[in-house]
Amino acid sequence: MKIIAGNSNRPLCEAITAFLKAPLTKATIRRFADQEVFVEIMENVRGEDVFVIQSTCYPANDNLMELLVSVDALKRGSAKRITAVMPYYGYARQDRKTGPRTPISAKLVANLITEAGADRVLTLDLHAGQIQGFFDIPLDNLAAAPVFSRDIKRTTEAGADLVIVSPDVGGVVRARSLAKRVDADLAIIDKRRERAGVSEVMNIIGDVENRHCILLDDIADSAGTLCNAARALSEAGATSVRAYVTHGVLSGGAVARVADSPLKELVITDSIPGTEAVRISQNIRQLSIAELIGEAMLRISEERSVSSLFV
Repeated sequence: MKIIAGNSNRPLCEAITAFLKAPLTKATIRRFADQEVFVEIMENVRGEDVFVIQSTCYPANDNLMELLVSVDALKRGSAKRITAVMPYYGYARQDRKTGPRTPISAKLVANLITEAGADRVLTLDLHAGQIQGFFDIPLDNLAAAPVFSRDIKRTTEAGADLVIVSPDVGGVVRARSLAKRVDADLAIIDKRRERAGVSEVMNIIGDVENRHCILLDDIADSAGTLCNAARALSEAGATSVRAYVTHGVLSGGAVARVADSPLKELVITDSIPGTEAVRISQNIRQLSIAELIGEAMLRISEERSVSSLFV
């Protein structure tokens, strides 16, 4: 197998190759004076099984173009199979029409990746499961739940009364899966979103009084939902509130918002590289998903089952 690293998340790429004990394939990804993306693969890839690792996080459009141009370069280099490894799938929140004359950009991105020449996609915790149906090529959607459950068991005191909380109705399936893994109860927060990026907590469904609450979500952008949920749980009598989020976008003043919230800790993965504000934050911690993604890549290359990673 050959591994190409994009520029979006080099530390994660290096951690994955270290786990696989496989060197990165030499490639040049640079910009022309007008910021056009240029990619040149410096090694022979004819007949090879190639993986391109690239999160389409900020700057999303630049990183997406890097991925598309890299896939095209490999296709024209006669690679046998090209797998786009996208730890974070940008545009995933635009998975349906939210009003008249609005796009379904997640479908557009799926079309672009397919037309560029990718043979399959490997990603982590898609915002909406139906995005898998946007692709006409195989897609493996990994879950961060195994990584989270191990960390929760390691950092939680023995005998602690845990409850996993979904911050909205849409995340109930994800929260229930984690609750089963850590043998905890489930609670749900019913919220009403007045407009994009603003959420209002309405009701808490479940018993959280005098219990250690763990919020679970796939994306934290402004972190408004998490902070509002943490505040509501604290007011309802929760002993402590922590949050586990797969993709820590944390744009704008999100880090400061988390610091000022009742959240004891926010745990994110390194699907998106942490900013300096994240690195120096006292209550934000990153977990590595390098082993999870690396193992999935190895199984895909060896034509073995990937679904067993979810057990």
